[in-house]
Amino acid sequence: MEIQAPKGTKDMLPSQAYKWHYVENIFREISKNFGIKEIRTPVFEHTELFLRGVGETTDIVQKEMYTFKDKGDRSITLKPEGTAPAVRAFIESRLFNEAQPTKLYYITPCFRYEKAQKGRYRQFHQYGVEMFGSKEPSMDAEVMALAMGVLKKVGLKSLKLNINNLGCPECRPKYNEALKAFLKENYDSLCETCKTRFEKNPMRILDCKEKSCKEITKNAPIILDYTCDSCNDHFSKVKEYLDVLEIPYSVDPGIVRGLDYYTKTIFEILNDDYTVCGGGRYDKLIEEIGGPEMPAVGFGMGIERLIATIEDENIEVPREDDIELYISARGEEGKMYAFKLAHKLREIGVNAEINHAGRSFKAEMKFANKIGALFNLVIGDDELGTKEAKIKRMKDREEFNIKLDNLEEIKQIIKSQK
Repeated sequence: MEIQAPKGTKDMLPSQAYKWHYVENIFREISKNFGIKEIRTPVFEHTELFLRGVGETTDIVQKEMYTFKDKGDRSITLKPEGTAPAVRAFIESRLFNEAQPTKLYYITPCFRYEKAQKGRYRQFHQYGVEMFGSKEPSMDAEVMALAMGVLKKVGLKSLKLNINNLGCPECRPKYNEALKAFLKENYDSLCETCKTRFEKNPMRILDCKEKSCKEITKNAPIILDYTCDSCNDHFSKVKEYLDVLEIPYSVDPGIVRGLDYYTKTIFEILNDDYTVCGGGRYDKLIEEIGGPEMPAVGFGMGIERLIATIEDENIEVPREDDIELYISARGEEGKMYAFKLAHKLREIGVNAEINHAGRSFKAEMKFANKIGALFNLVIGDDELGTKEAKIKRMKDREEFNIKLDNLEEIKQIIKSQK
């Protein structure tokens, strides 16, 4: 029986690699522009991290985590998101003792057991940014500006930024009581999951995807009517900073986000009503996981979903030059020379390939075209005798004279005449 990839996973094949490299290079370039350093955390963590960090009432914890016991009988979970592990690493490495703010980014695999669909997989990859140590509204705006900058650089045109204010531990209880009073009349019609959320975290009910629950909550009270003066002032400043950057936005009281740790500002970025990024402020998470009291803000962006959006928008992604020079050889001595020459050229940065399949000379030319080689070099007795040859540019058959022992000359011609 043929063994296939597990449901909800997808291979990245060589034909798609250039799209991944394209977006990942943009992630790294713009992160560098903002002074953000890379962090890499383990694929799995102790389950407690996500129970405390992501929240026991979230869909992720209740329905979607890949959790198992290891050989030491410890509960281990494949990470379902990148923020909690980054916070754990920040605390464990005592980065809070360094000059603040600390700005981190990651490109990491994540795992959630959910219904597989286009752009959404059980193993997916996430680009995320976390900024620790600043309570200033300017940091909220900077995170949103960074995310918008990445998506614009990728080529998306129909971007919409929606923002909301979730309040803080001081004002949110008032809203929770008002929400519970509203939901109480329809408690029996809530799904079983939302019934468990009713006491612990009623705001989670607003994020439920069940049709019956969405119908119940469509006229629910909104958090913006209950936020305190401090949260309102913070939110107003965030909007001012976005205005300074001339980034359009809409206030959407319906945004809740699917994670428990958010406070104050949250946001989503949509492209033609398709969510491509989400994030916000989480000022209590570092303390809840065992670190000092320290504010933070960040976002996550699914890479598979982003690439699917790029494809739907027919955005042209520049292809990479896989093979710059294909070296054809005649005779055993020619083959040995071509083998050595290809190795030497690779050492100085030329993408070179030779005949490893015993193809005929005619078949070699077809192969060189098939793999998209930019140039071809033929080495036979004459070329070995004179140590001179011609490099042919494949697209227009133009030839360039070269000396076989002048590697830098060969490189210069290839790099400058593409």
